[in-house]
Amino acid sequence: MRELERELSTDAAPAAEGPTIPPIAVIGVGRVGSSFAAAANRVGITTRLAGRDGLVDASRRSEVALLCVPHTEIVAACEVAAREVPPLRYVGHTSGATTLGALDPARSRGAEVFSLHPLQTIPDADTDLAGAPSAVAGSSDSAVALARSLSVRVGMRPFEVPEEHRAAYHAAAAMSSNLLVALEESAAELLERAGVDSPSRELLAPLVLRTAANWAARGPEALTGPIARGDSETVDRHLKALQEVAPELVPVYESLTERTRAVSGPAEAVR
Repeated sequence: MRELERELSTDAAPAAEGPTIPPIAVIGVGRVGSSFAAAANRVGITTRLAGRDGLVDASRRSEVALLCVPHTEIVAACEVAAREVPPLRYVGHTSGATTLGALDPARSRGAEVFSLHPLQTIPDADTDLAGAPSAVAGSSDSAVALARSLSVRVGMRPFEVPEEHRAAYHAAAAMSSNLLVALEESAAELLERAGVDSPSRELLAPLVLRTAANWAARGPEALTGPIARGDSETVDRHLKALQEVAPELVPVYESLTERTRAVSGPAEAVR
C-alpha cells in the first residue's frame, strides 16, 4: 500500500516557504488535529495543539484557529473560539461535508472563516498528509489564500469546492474510501463462505491495490472481467452462487453490475 501511495504522490506540491503563516491553534487532539499539527510543526509554523479544555488559551495566543473536531461539534467549538476574536483573525474547520455556515459565530464577530479538508484517509494520529489533496473554501480572498497557503506549506495540494456542492464532494470521497472498504470486506467474507482457507484479506489485497493503481493511471479503461467483455453467462453464474452463499449481497452485486456496464460502455471482443 505504501508503494501505491508513493506512486500516486509523485505530482504532490512540495512544501514551500510562501507567505508567513501566523500562529495557529489546532483544536482537537484526535487523528486529524494531531496529524495536521505535526505536519505544521515540521515546516516551522507556530502551532498550538489543544483539546476542548485548552481551546480558549490556545486561541488567545494565536491568530488562526483550525477546528479539527467532529462535524457535530463545530458550531459549539466555534462559539467558544469566537470570544477570542480578536486576537483571532481566522477560524477554520476540517470537515468535508460542512459548509462555512457552521463558522458564523466567528464571522459575526469579524473573523474571516475558511475550511480545509484533507482528501485522505487518516487512520491514526501519525498520518503523513504530504501529497494529499486538500479541499479549501473561504469567506474572502484572504481566507481562501490562507487555506491554500496552509495546505501547500504542509505538502498538500489545495483545490476549491463550491459551497453548494460540499455534500456531493464528500459523498464522492466516502464512495472512494469508506464504501470501498465495505465492499472489500464483503468480498473477503464471501471468500471465507466459499470455503477458501487462506486469509482472505491477504489474498485479495494485491488485486485491490493493483486495480487501484490501474484505475489511477487509466480510468475506466482499467476495467477487466466478465462485465467489461460482455460475458453475461458468467455474471448469471455469479448471481446464482450469491443466492446460495450470501443472498444479502445479491442487491449489491446487481447494482454494481449495472453501474459497471454503464462505465465500461460497449463490450470489447477480448478483455
